Amino acid sequence: MEKNPLKCLIMATLLEAQPFIEGLSLIRKTKEHVPIYGNDNYILAISGIGKTNSAIACAYSCLQFSPSCILNLGAAGATDTTLALGMNLHIVRAIEYDRPRFKSKSPHVHTPNFFEGFLSARVATLDRPVLDPSERQRLSLIADLVDMESASVIQTCKKFKTKCFLFKYVSDTANHTKDSDIVENIKIYRDSFFRFFLESVAPLL
Repeated sequence: MEKNPLKCLIMATLLEAQPFIEGLSLIRKTKEHVPIYGNDNYILAISGIGKTNSAIACAYSCLQFSPSCILNLGAAGATDTTLALGMNLHIVRAIEYDRPRFKSKSPHVHTPNFFEGFLSARVATLDRPVLDPSERQRLSLIADLVDMESASVIQTCKKFKTKCFLFKYVSDTANHTKDSDIVENIKIYRDSFFRFFLESVAPLL
């Protein structure tokens, strides 16, 4: 059977996705359920922010398009000062910090597929933004980054037996405590993140 050429990109917001839509010449495919853009090689789903939204978008994409793989791409916050704004990182583990196991009380941990040769990171996925520097410091004990989608995308892909790769760029640090800071940094670094994807990630897919 011929392999499905479609790769699916899951991104939380149109703000993050704009360079991908323009750079890959993606056309709007759907106007309901989940916003989908696509061409012959890629579909891009705008999930919305949060674990539930990203899980819905991922499941919808798997059911509608049966892609060869899912890539969750976008911005994430650094938990300490060792990572600089704009750094591109390959996620090798997602810790669902706000969903502890029933007996052990330890957080659920999800492991995606990954490629060798990239700068790697662990991400803590929560269902709310983390802007308080002291909370970032606590999270730095278990994760390098924090976001609101990674863990649920991995979990959904496991259910659908679909390969899953995650790449994030640093959009904020402990010095950024306002939503407006994050928005401005996304605008600054989203184009270089797209170039990183196009030059370093896309050839491996």
